[in-house]
Amino acid sequence: MKVVRHLLISIAVLAGAGSSFAAELNCGPGATNVEEFRYSWRLRGGIGWLAGLMFPNRGIGSLKTVFPKAGEHEISSQLMMTAQEGVSGGFYVYESQMDQSGSKTLMTYHGYAWGKKARKERTVFDYVKRLARIHRETTERTEDRVKLFPAEAASESALRDILTGIYFLREHAAEIRGPITTSIYSDGKHYPVIFRPADRRSFKMGSQTIPALGFEIVDAPGGKKWPGGVKVWVSDDARRIPFRIEISESVASMQLDLQSVESCAFMGRAQISASSSAQPAR
Repeated sequence: MKVVRHLLISIAVLAGAGSSFAAELNCGPGATNVEEFRYSWRLRGGIGWLAGLMFPNRGIGSLKTVFPKAGEHEISSQLMMTAQEGVSGGFYVYESQMDQSGSKTLMTYHGYAWGKKARKERTVFDYVKRLARIHRETTERTEDRVKLFPAEAASESALRDILTGIYFLREHAAEIRGPITTSIYSDGKHYPVIFRPADRRSFKMGSQTIPALGFEIVDAPGGKKWPGGVKVWVSDDARRIPFRIEISESVASMQLDLQSVESCAFMGRAQISASSSAQPAR
């Protein structure tokens, strides 16, 4: 999340009060194992009125999840945010790979490019040796590191990043009734956090009013302080469509609002969930 913090400090801007939804909930054409949502995003709060003179403060986004086909064993997820004109105007991206049950993060990646600044970092987890193998590139240098991660994270399959955390909340939305203490992996560090229910909301989508369940990931007291936060509101039905996603830092919050469903693999997601042995309560 340090990268997000640096990015938000640079480009945070208050893009206006409220947001207008014009989402289409019908599935577009696409492979049956692919689920893709399109968003508008904007930055809220902080010192954005200064940074907005130099950097994008709003744009388009996509949350894409690819489920394994026959003979495959990994789920891939990507959250891409670009400027209005597309990648050429700048972007920020998260990527994750999970095992087929969605309970264990295998790889996490984040990167950005805005103007002359660029950074990317990939971490691959070795659960047998309890090692996180980190490759980091910036405009100034490239480095490789290997870090030992906590034994409890490996034994409880609790290594989650931003995307796999959101995936977990969607998959277990019906089961989460109270706080769950776990950890989040961010910028080469593990932070104790709490997954918990948040406020319920309704979202207006064209002529439809859709009820949604809220969930959040917040810092857990008593340990290393996580300088971040996540909120997500998902449809109160089996599809668990993420209507709104907020990724927060101390100076600003990035908000993504659903605009359309481009491709849906809801049945595939439900089948993965049914076969999962992950237990959310501990």
